[in-house]
Amino acid sequence: MTKSASSSKPVPIDLALQGGGSHGAFTWGVLDRLLEDTRFKIDGISGTSAGAMNAAVLADGYAAGGAEGAREALAAFWRGISDAARFSPFQRGPLDRVLGKWTLDNSPVFIGMDLLSRLFSPYDLNPGNANPLRDILSEMIDFERLRSSPIRLFITATNVRTGRGRVFRNADITPDVLLASACLPTLFQAIEIDGESYWDGGYSGNPTMTPLVRELDSDDTILIPINPVERPGTPSSARDILNRLNEVSFNAVLLKELRMIALLRKVVDAGNSEGARWARMRIHLVRNGLMSELGYSSKLNAEWDFISWLHSEGRKAADEFLTRDGKHIGKRSTVDLDVLLEGV
Repeated sequence: MTKSASSSKPVPIDLALQGGGSHGAFTWGVLDRLLEDTRFKIDGISGTSAGAMNAAVLADGYAAGGAEGAREALAAFWRGISDAARFSPFQRGPLDRVLGKWTLDNSPVFIGMDLLSRLFSPYDLNPGNANPLRDILSEMIDFERLRSSPIRLFITATNVRTGRGRVFRNADITPDVLLASACLPTLFQAIEIDGESYWDGGYSGNPTMTPLVRELDSDDTILIPINPVERPGTPSSARDILNRLNEVSFNAVLLKELRMIALLRKVVDAGNSEGARWARMRIHLVRNGLMSELGYSSKLNAEWDFISWLHSEGRKAADEFLTRDGKHIGKRSTVDLDVLLEGV
């Protein structure tokens, strides 16, 4: 375990966790490593989709047993996801296994479901709206305990009727809220909460930064990305085009909020105004070069070997981040947001 170099109090930080199916196991690895570092204390987490589930599991585990309890809870959650996936029809095809690829691109079931989802809705293909994640979440998270967790949560889902994001906080979070945050409309029926239907939060905030700025005392946000902002080449297949469209749309709101922070830094005077709160935020990024190498279909691969590999890569990325930028947290941003203003 990393020890603080001084007796000073831990620096409060908040986390911004993107979603991305089983790729969220990379985020688990990053969180696992960050929780070992006693220089920092997590004040709050904004999460969407798989990021929302990581956030809720971490906050509940922390309420039960501190940082070590959070690490144990995350490990149990991802093991549960993998165990449940053993019975899933989404398995790698023989060719993918022979080639050592983690994708499901040559899985007959995935190919069939991919084609069917372009012709039929989940209301046709899954009329009972079965989702094995519901039972896993209900078993793994004590939602009553989550209400009183010292880590504040902000979980985003997209209101189907209005198109706007709704941010759920600790007291509001249920299994349905987490499922709504991860509800891809081509795979699952919309989740109804308080008489409104919700889809994946990635369409309106992946994740949402605003509550981290407005409602927390910490001025340092560590962003853990899953969806590549840039991807080399131009997609040509229908599947790759759709995947890239989703990546662009899922990153759009986050990039807009980061641009606003960059702009406010240039124009806002010191003070306690709303703009000043945004301007003083220090942004940090755990670099992730893996996801541009992984295809969309691998987000549905929950084999333990794949999950374990992603976890290991996440820990490595967090180690590199802490070595490179850890000493700057609490002092200055380590991300050059001004590049986001170029061409705007």
